[in-house]
Amino acid sequence: MADIALQRVIIKGLLSLPTPILRTLAGGGVVYKGGRTLDPRFQFMAAQAKGQPPMSSVTAIDARAGAKAGFALATAKPDPGVRWENQTVDSADGAIPVRVYRPEKQDPDAPALVYLHMGGGVIGDLETCHAFCSVLARTVRCAVISVDYRLAPEHRYPAGLDDSLAVVRHVRDHADRYGAPAGKVAVGGDSMGGYFSAIICHDLKAAGEPQPDYQLLIYPCVDAASETASMSVHADSYPLTRDTMTWFFAQYLSADADPSEPRLSPLRAADLSGLAPAIIVTAGFDPLTDQGEDYAKALLAAGGKVVFRRYDSLPHAFTGFGLIASADAACREIAQLARKAVDGQLFC
Repeated sequence: MADIALQRVIIKGLLSLPTPILRTLAGGGVVYKGGRTLDPRFQFMAAQAKGQPPMSSVTAIDARAGAKAGFALATAKPDPGVRWENQTVDSADGAIPVRVYRPEKQDPDAPALVYLHMGGGVIGDLETCHAFCSVLARTVRCAVISVDYRLAPEHRYPAGLDDSLAVVRHVRDHADRYGAPAGKVAVGGDSMGGYFSAIICHDLKAAGEPQPDYQLLIYPCVDAASETASMSVHADSYPLTRDTMTWFFAQYLSADADPSEPRLSPLRAADLSGLAPAIIVTAGFDPLTDQGEDYAKALLAAGGKVVFRRYDSLPHAFTGFGLIASADAACREIAQLARKAVDGQLFC
C-alpha cells in the first residue's frame, strides 16, 4: 500500500505538469483522431502503458491483477459525506456481493441506483468504480448499490448479466431498505456495466415488469457484432483496443453464442420502444463511441427519452481515472445529469 501511495503522489505530480511538457514526455506531438484531440494527460498515460503486454496475451487472472493495480494508481479518493457497507443479495444462483453507498443527505424521493462496473465481463470488482459510486451517491443524493457480478471465463454469459438483473429486481422490490420510495430503482454502469444496464431494461420489458426510473449508460457496448467506423479509427486507442474487446467477448461468450441476437446486441432488437429514459455518455477516443451514439439515435427514433453527451477529449474507462481533472469533471457532470433526471428536469 505504501508503494501505491508513493506512486500515486508521483503520477499526480507528473500529471500537473504543463501540457507542452507532458506531450514531450509522451513522445511529442498531438494525438488527433476522428476530428478530436486526446487530453494530454491521457496521452501521457497511454505512453506509459506502451511497454505493457496487451491484455489479450495474458490470462484472465493476470488481467484482473494488472487492471486492479492500474486503477489503484489512477482513481480518485471517495467523496466525503458518503458511507458504504459491503452486503450480499440472495439469488437463485447464490449470494451476490454488493456494496451499498448512502449519502449523508439522502433524498427520500430519489430511486436507488444499481451500478454495474466496467471490465468486459472479465475484469473489475467493487473497487473499480468505488470513487465514482461515491460521487453518484453524494451528487444524486441516493443510495447506490454496486454489484460484484460473476466474471468470465469462469462464469460465461449470462451469469454476470443474470446477477445484475437479480440485484435490480431485489432493490426494486425492497427499495425501503435503501431509503428509496417503494418500487423505485434506476440502473446504470460503464462499459460492460452500461451494456448490462441496457439489456436489463429489455429483459424487464420482455417480462412485463416496470422499467427503471432511468438508465445511465456510460460508453456502453450495445452491439456485440458491431463494425462501426470507430471500431477501426480507435482500434488501438488507450486503454481499450479492438483486440482487447475481441478478447473480452471470447472469454464472455460460449463458442455457440450468436453475437447478433438481441440479448447480446440490444441495438439490434426489433422494438426499442417502451424502455426507460436514457442518459447515454460516450468518450471521443473509444472503439465504442459510435455504438453509444447510434443507440441514442435509435431510442429517440423509437419514441424514447434520451439525453446524449460525448466527451471528445477523453478515452474509454475515464470514470476510473479520477486523478485526471478532465475525467473527474466529466464524472461530476454525469452525476449532475442523473440528479436532474431525479428532479424531473432532464427529460422534459
